[in-house]
Amino acid sequence: MGPWVLLGVALIVFIESGVLFPILPGDSLIFAAGLLHTQLNLNLWLLIGVILLAAFLGAQIGYWLGRRYGRGLFKPDARILKTEHLEQAENYFARYGGRSLILGRFVPIVRTFVPIAAGTARFPFGRFVVFNTLGAAIWGVGVTMIGALLGDRPWVHDNLEIIILLIVLVSVIPMVVEVLVQRRKAKQSD
Repeated sequence: MGPWVLLGVALIVFIESGVLFPILPGDSLIFAAGLLHTQLNLNLWLLIGVILLAAFLGAQIGYWLGRRYGRGLFKPDARILKTEHLEQAENYFARYGGRSLILGRFVPIVRTFVPIAAGTARFPFGRFVVFNTLGAAIWGVGVTMIGALLGDRPWVHDNLEIIILLIVLVSVIPMVVEVLVQRRKAKQSD
């Protein structure tokens, strides 16, 4: 089962990290993979290496998609590739620059679109690689290790569903806050 789990984790992290499909459970997945790595017969360091590589490569692809196709990939009425999502990522990128590649890893949806925004903005490739590497390492290693460190605690296994639900909820909070802020701004401008 181990190699198939690694492949599944790698694909989801790769796709969510910049390949235009933001609605995947990256945070909760790598936390759970770290938490359950011994039960899944996965070497922790191999798991972390796969996550780091998949996160890095996914964002690299996102960068090149943004650089090559830019805003043309997005439409206002699209289900997934909404112009609004790209604009949020562009604003986030404009505000935080290269740091957004690190901070954005911890924000669902932003994690997918910030590399594309960086490519669209023609952020220098060398600097992108540095920030992308740091972001992939901090997110991938950090979240996976938290799961692994908590994996030895009996109370964690007894409450695994609740813990994963909380992680998903915490991951969704920034999106909900952003939606509420946008609605409030829209009402104020009317």
